Amino acid sequence: MSEPGRVVPARRRGLADEVADRVRDAIFGGAYPPGAQLREVELSEALGVSRGPVREALLKLEREGLVRSEWHRGAIVTTLSDVDVAELDSLRSALEQLAVRLVVASASEAELAAIDEVVERMDRARDEHEMVRCDIDFHDVVYAASGHRRLIEAWQAIRSQVHLFLLTRIGVNSEGYLASIPEEHRRLASALRDRDGERALELFAAHRGQAIDVLTGK
Repeated sequence: MSEPGRVVPARRRGLADEVADRVRDAIFGGAYPPGAQLREVELSEALGVSRGPVREALLKLEREGLVRSEWHRGAIVTTLSDVDVAELDSLRSALEQLAVRLVVASASEAELAAIDEVVERMDRARDEHEMVRCDIDFHDVVYAASGHRRLIEAWQAIRSQVHLFLLTRIGVNSEGYLASIPEEHRRLASALRDRDGERALELFAAHRGQAIDVLTGK
């Protein structure tokens, strides 16, 4: 027990964090699709670690919304329900509107260039999973360019779930995905660079709406 008034030294980044990174990357890479079981024994053997760090890692991923625990099944990759999709979309809308307004108002040339650079990388994406990673990277740099620390933290809190949302979207229908996504983001970046707030807000809303339409079959 620590002495009154004394701060307990922080734990260093441990093995559980590294395991969480590996499992998260495997999920985002398509090795574990939504609904797939994540068995502690199999993961510990594959990663060469004991079950303790694996258990901690799965709890971390559960807090991110990437994993859910189910009775008799243990940890599984989250399958987004209609309610999950609707809540994510409404929250993304609120966050993105603020981010767009801040970027249009005050982003630096270097920050706008970073957004353009991600769009250029999209043209070189080799498959749908790499394109999804680029899509997430694009939103990372947009939020970074907002300069709003708490807004960035709010985005980080749902980032893994949005990544899972995009994976679910390509799982439903990936036809034309690789061809269309770079151009969509090129238009988004152009509106931000032109400081055209209204156009940027419309384009970001349409971008989100297209993914929702794919998931809902509209």
